[in-house]
Amino acid sequence: MDVKRLLLVIPLAVLAYLLVIQWNADYGQNSVEQRAPESVTQDTSDSDAGSEGLSVPASNNSGNNASSQEAADMPGADGQTDASGLIEVRTDTLDLRIDPRGGDVVYAALPKHHESLNSDQPFVLLSDNNVRSYVAKSGLQLKDHDGRIDFSSAQTQYSLGDDQDSLSVDLKAEVNGVDVIKRFTFDRDSYAVNVEYRLDNQSETPVSARFVGQLARDNSADPSQGGGPMSMKSFLGATFSTQESNYEKIDFDDIREGDFKNVESEGGWVAMIQHYFTSAWVPVQEQENLYYANIDSRDRNVAAFAGPSQQLAPGEETTLAATLYMGPKIQDRLETIAPHLELTVDFGWLWFIANPLFWLLAKIHSLIGNWGWSIVLLTVVVKLVLFPLSAKAYKSMAKMRKMGPEMKRIKEQYGDDRQKMSQEMMKFYQKEKINPLGGCLPIVVQMPVFIALYWMLLESVELRHAPFMLWIQDLSAQDPYFILPIIMGASMFVQQLLNPTPPDPMQAKIMKMLPVVFTFFFLWFPAGLVIYWICNNVISILQQWVITRKIENDGDTEKASKAKS
Repeated sequence: MDVKRLLLVIPLAVLAYLLVIQWNADYGQNSVEQRAPESVTQDTSDSDAGSEGLSVPASNNSGNNASSQEAADMPGADGQTDASGLIEVRTDTLDLRIDPRGGDVVYAALPKHHESLNSDQPFVLLSDNNVRSYVAKSGLQLKDHDGRIDFSSAQTQYSLGDDQDSLSVDLKAEVNGVDVIKRFTFDRDSYAVNVEYRLDNQSETPVSARFVGQLARDNSADPSQGGGPMSMKSFLGATFSTQESNYEKIDFDDIREGDFKNVESEGGWVAMIQHYFTSAWVPVQEQENLYYANIDSRDRNVAAFAGPSQQLAPGEETTLAATLYMGPKIQDRLETIAPHLELTVDFGWLWFIANPLFWLLAKIHSLIGNWGWSIVLLTVVVKLVLFPLSAKAYKSMAKMRKMGPEMKRIKEQYGDDRQKMSQEMMKFYQKEKINPLGGCLPIVVQMPVFIALYWMLLESVELRHAPFMLWIQDLSAQDPYFILPIIMGASMFVQQLLNPTPPDPMQAKIMKMLPVVFTFFFLWFPAGLVIYWICNNVISILQQWVITRKIENDGDTEKASKAKS
């Protein structure tokens, strides 16, 4: 390249770099407004019975069958409940608002997880306003009671004290002679809430009761999903765990089309998942539960469960319970709540590679305390494991590079006859024991690891807002200045210099374009993943350089020996 072309290319490259940064600032960030608790409204207008959505489909199991009244919809409140009527509950991990009309959780913020990197505002998981509607509903189906229960509480504000390990919030009501206490129990350093209905039948007739738990969410965007338009997106939708399937994903389109059939299962759970966070209802595991999905009157997607009906004789007491989880997708926490709940940390179809990678990454982090450097050390370990395969590929490429002059001679000799040239090339490869596809092996071997690591880094909430060093303050987000992707592209270019030039001109042009193409795609990849790829390339360059030098030196030694003899 002459000086004039170089003087033209450099300013064009700088201009393109500045344009990409500005475009990313204007359009690349996914921003969803999150409202404060004051804006929470629970619109549960209900002109006809059951329009609120706490409905239970007919069960195929007689043990789960309810009466016609019980199986009917649970209607909601008339009109609106503004924020002033909500019950406020604060713990070290949760900031909730509970609607006394039904006892639904209509707002949930996570004080330990911020809305954005430079914000002090907590991340809002559940909310019900004109931006987004996502709530955790729970109801009690009682015979001869058509409606939600109006609860009362001793106070409107509850807080977990510094000297308390747990906090109980009781909502009380009387329904047709049945005393009902809906109790929420919160534990310190926990995102799981125990929800109980304590029933005391003071009437003179038997009563049947059933616990129903629902997660209702509209089609609004995932507020925790970052990255630019080229980045891959996490699953947003419902998931179920039953005896038929440990983990089944149901997207919102499937819910609207009615593709999820009612399933009865002992144990199990239902969840609504998004990037990094989830909400889940976990009923009692030793009972038969009904799982279903539908659309409510507010056009929200509903994923739900219904426990078995229980009969209460006059004077009898019973307790119906379930666990509500609202928080980050942390595997260690989730697996203690219910079997297979940790699968909501969705590592994709290469989970069998991603899970060991995350386990190793977490172990390294426990020793050094920095997720960025943990990724660097993880890369070293992965390269050591894959080194035997990589070494064979590097030796093959080094031989091809060494035999470049002879390959060029064959090409020039048979250039007009491509078939003859291919035959002579194959003979040459066989004679010298060279694998012409050996150079592709390192990439082929690394791709499953790369894809698994991508999903592992994408799904691991532990890396959210985790700093590395210098300008990289969030390993789960893209490099704001695109410096890491450019370094990655440069490392790929250097690596290509060590590879032999492909004999086919078209293939050679494609190989030259790969660093540019990869750099473009990596612009919007999480910084943690780009760090892995850079380290991978640098280690590969060192390995390849050492092997190439060794083979070239062996060749020179062999020639010197022949010359002496």
